[in-house]
Amino acid sequence: MHSGKLVFSQVMDYLPLHTFRRCVQRYQGNHKVRHFSCLDQYLSMAFAQLTYRESLRDIEACLRAQRNKLYHMGIRSNISRNTLANANKVR
Repeated sequence: MHSGKLVFSQVMDYLPLHTFRRCVQRYQGNHKVRHFSCLDQYLSMAFAQLTYRESLRDIEACLRAQRNKLYHMGIRSNISRNTLANANKVR
């Protein structure tokens, strides 16, 4: 059984979370956000770039196929096409 971290989470470990959270706080990126945080949006879009996903529907289908591994990838909320579209439009 695999006991290590997922490759995606290993790549995302190079992201300086303190700096990212400071930028989100400075520009109030999570203002009026309930579940889908800026970090979740960033991680889902980074996943889309690294896996060559071309549409929101494709991103949603790929992330929902491995729903039990989202938490281990660092994504803390469920991903839907509408949520991604709204987050990309507003932020």
